[in-house]
Amino acid sequence: LLDSLTRLSRAYNLTITPTGRTLSGGLDPGALIMPKKFFGAARNIEEGGSLTILATALVDTGSRMDDMIFEEFKGTGNMEVHLDRKLQERRIFPAIDIYKSGTRKEDLILSEEEKEVAYSIRRVMYRDGNVENVTEKLINMLSKT
Repeated sequence: LLDSLTRLSRAYNLTITPTGRTLSGGLDPGALIMPKKFFGAARNIEEGGSLTILATALVDTGSRMDDMIFEEFKGTGNMEVHLDRKLQERRIFPAIDIYKSGTRKEDLILSEEEKEVAYSIRRVMYRDGNVENVTEKLINMLSKT
């Protein structure tokens, strides 16, 4: 469990020997080497086995560096869960934005029936455009099962 990839990358950005290049937001590209190696360990186990890394990243902080770090790691994990501050403020838990969250290979792990349900939920969300209400209704439905 790593909280957070953003903070780890920022710490490396402060402590590494500068490479002489600077990305947008003041991020040295060398600062991402060790965090990427750590995150990549989930798929690099000698003698077989598996390692799951659950990591957080800061987004929408207003910091260009945080945005750059997030973009570097975005799409490298198998799943992304986005939390929604508006849901949290309304005391709707878990405050997961199901509109933005998902797994990269859901078609390989879901049955046809499960895929159709997931796609139906997304279609309703796209059509209605009101993520908070759809998420709240979905959580209420799931809590009754």
